[in-house]
Amino acid sequence: MAVVEVKNIQGGKVSEVELPDSIFNVSVKKSVLHEVVRMQTAARRRGTASVKHRSDVKGSGAKLFRQKGTGRARRGDVKSPLLKGGGVTFGPEPRSYAFKIPKKARRLALKMALSSKLKAETLVVIDGFELDQIKTKAVASVIDTLELEKPLIVIDKKDSTLELSARNIPGVKVLRVEGLNVYDILNHQHLVLLEPSISLIEGRLAV
Repeated sequence: MAVVEVKNIQGGKVSEVELPDSIFNVSVKKSVLHEVVRMQTAARRRGTASVKHRSDVKGSGAKLFRQKGTGRARRGDVKSPLLKGGGVTFGPEPRSYAFKIPKKARRLALKMALSSKLKAETLVVIDGFELDQIKTKAVASVIDTLELEKPLIVIDKKDSTLELSARNIPGVKVLRVEGLNVYDILNHQHLVLLEPSISLIEGRLAV
């Protein structure tokens, strides 16, 4: 098991904690991470692009001019896709881009993402993040003290004071264990775990 220092918000060492190899020492495969991130980003796409087809365009259904004798091409009504203001042929329709990959693969990818942060030495464990009041400046001060860059802070339970204090700081995100995901881990430079959250992560990823 890897042993990591547990710091306080002043940056001092408080104790040490062991991180299980089954979660934090998994060989990283970029292809697996790529698939899970692609799944997450695809699910976020709104898929609302749409056009009006011939049947959706308002207008008369009458034939513009007679079929024969004019010397012109045979023409239907004003809603024809060949005319300006007519319907669109083969245009986009509202759709869902979401797709699923196996649960085991998603769980493995989460382990790989956590392992990558430990190997890159960008994983930080702190004993707690207690704030007396909602104050953005206090969170910014802790981030500067711990020398964190674009951190993802993982908490073990709901903490409205911390969540509201950090929401206006660019690049900083506070996430509860149940919401931990591959995209957010990889999208942030530093991963900050509150010590109590480690046991919850173990429980969530237990095979």
